[in-house]
Amino acid sequence: MFKSVLVANRGEIACRVFRTAQRMGIRTIAIYSDADAQALHVREADQAVRIGPAAARESYLDADKVLAAAKEAGAEAIHPAYGFLSENADFAEAVTAAGMVWIGPPPAAIRAMGLKDAAKTLMIEAGVPVTPGYQGEDQSAATLAAEAARIGYPVLIKAVAGGGGKGMRLVERAEDFADALASAQREGQSSFGDPRVLIESYITRPRHIEVQVFGDSHGTVVHLHERDCSLQRRHQKVIEEAPAPGMDAATRAAVTAAAVRAAQAVNYQGAGTIEFIADASDGLKADRIWFMEMNTRLQVEHPVTEAITGVDLVEWQFRVAAGEAIPLKQADIPIKGWAMEARLYAEDPANGFLPSIGRLEHFSLPDDIRVDTGVQQGGEVSQFYDPMIAKLIVHADTREAAAADLAHACAQVEVWPVKTNAGFLARCLSHPRFVAGDVDTGFIAAEEAALLSNEDLPAHVAATALATVGLRADDAAFSAGGDAASPWRDGLFAFRLNAPARAQIALYHQGEAVLANLVGRAGPPIGHSTYDVEMNGRRFLVYGSPDFVHVDHELASVAPRITDRVIVFERGYAFEFGLRRAAGVGDGSASDGALRAPMPGRIVAVPAKAGDAVTKGQSIVVLEAMKMEHALTAPFDGVVGAISVSVGDQAAEGTVLATVTASGDAE
Repeated sequence: MFKSVLVANRGEIACRVFRTAQRMGIRTIAIYSDADAQALHVREADQAVRIGPAAARESYLDADKVLAAAKEAGAEAIHPAYGFLSENADFAEAVTAAGMVWIGPPPAAIRAMGLKDAAKTLMIEAGVPVTPGYQGEDQSAATLAAEAARIGYPVLIKAVAGGGGKGMRLVERAEDFADALASAQREGQSSFGDPRVLIESYITRPRHIEVQVFGDSHGTVVHLHERDCSLQRRHQKVIEEAPAPGMDAATRAAVTAAAVRAAQAVNYQGAGTIEFIADASDGLKADRIWFMEMNTRLQVEHPVTEAITGVDLVEWQFRVAAGEAIPLKQADIPIKGWAMEARLYAEDPANGFLPSIGRLEHFSLPDDIRVDTGVQQGGEVSQFYDPMIAKLIVHADTREAAAADLAHACAQVEVWPVKTNAGFLARCLSHPRFVAGDVDTGFIAAEEAALLSNEDLPAHVAATALATVGLRADDAAFSAGGDAASPWRDGLFAFRLNAPARAQIALYHQGEAVLANLVGRAGPPIGHSTYDVEMNGRRFLVYGSPDFVHVDHELASVAPRITDRVIVFERGYAFEFGLRRAAGVGDGSASDGALRAPMPGRIVAVPAKAGDAVTKGQSIVVLEAMKMEHALTAPFDGVVGAISVSVGDQAAEGTVLATVTASGDAE
């Protein structure tokens, strides 16, 4: 066994690989860009080496810099994790040529499965069923459009070198094909350096089923059962589980056998995943499941397989890379219970799921389940990398229990001011259709109204915030060493001689005033301080301290150490209350027609021009940020005014990129 390993990656997966390596007594080496100098994976490694600027192409994607760092640190092996260079056959060859152990499949297997068109041809030869489509060499727009028409709409355009939903577009009408093709080709070139695409028939009620396979250098290939990754948004997985709901023994045997044949066809070694698409219109059936692609690396969702099998897949990767045989025979790999994983993203579901960046002033995740993360309180979510900040994983005896446990865990997430999808995840996991196992890749789109509905401010949340004013004033007034400059000091709400103190309190939430009377209770307090909050004809008993607030005897969570406002957490959502109305909040219309960059990024397309008549939702400018394209669209029917950017420009957050004048206002 090698004595040291460099992880050619960052974030939660680097931390996760280090965990197994350190348990096995293997010295760990991190690499980092300038943006990650203070990152968690850097601090958790035994040694860390800087490899360049923040941009991935100048650091984590620069194979020469990664190899130089490995040599500098004396690494005996390199683990690529997922993303970046993990499926780069040239890099794998360079690692072995440099005398280090490559913890991954042979370069030939990476190449064979790396291009979706060639992989499908190979699978046909191996007797693995594949989806109907076109994967030819002729990449002209005319030919691709003709093939799409032959296959029949709807179709999927997929980058041949793609993965993770990058370079993938669903096209439902012939008239939309040209724009979707150009976008897929552009993203394929940007993400993978290859603009080529293939066309597949789109299954109208698809399930995403994948099988974890593992091979060794002794000719053995086994599977570790299946996962279901059907809960997706824009082809990005959101919640994964193992085993797959509705999978009977006969169908499982057929799909896992096909996965093993696929791995054997390329003499596979190490961890890999065979991905299938299933037509779920009539349940899961062996003859309605087709090969989609192979990921020649560890998957983001590997923890759910570890949970149901009891296998540490990273340890297996180490052992197989060192020349050992797979530790278990196929018959000895069990399915125990049910596991689920939710991907916690730094994004704003209420604002089109736009990524959210910034400093994590408050960051708290549940501590009674498995959590894989690469950030912590005080850290930064950067514009340069993927917005996934953690994975929450649960394991229970039944699917229903796993869903309930994971929903509860997501509801406990506390992050501020960076926005997350925690509340959205909790709603997904609690939705009756999901609980019943009635899921497919269109679930989120079909149920979006229920999953994203904007509820009114919950009364008990408002009561918590208002009472916290009194609790913080008590602390400022009476605690030893209280801050004389505290904004909470002036109230002195707890001071009373013969009668309860009473005060009217106003806070502001999203620009609107929230009013209540705080009535201090006479007699000994329950805990630190005790109040009645009278609000909109209701009365709430609130007691505790600024960090531990009870509302009608239920514990509410408030962010501590945030001194100029109150942040209340409820079911994965963060509710912010200010002492005064924020400037500009609630003023004016929802949109003045100015399209502003929601985050820093690069302009990759400008499909409109000044003077164009456009309809609401029509794409005007396309911004690339955090490894994804974001289309800025017309907020209403109108005419495009000035466009201030061109393709290739860098845009700062808040920059006005273009303007649209409403039809009725245009002259």
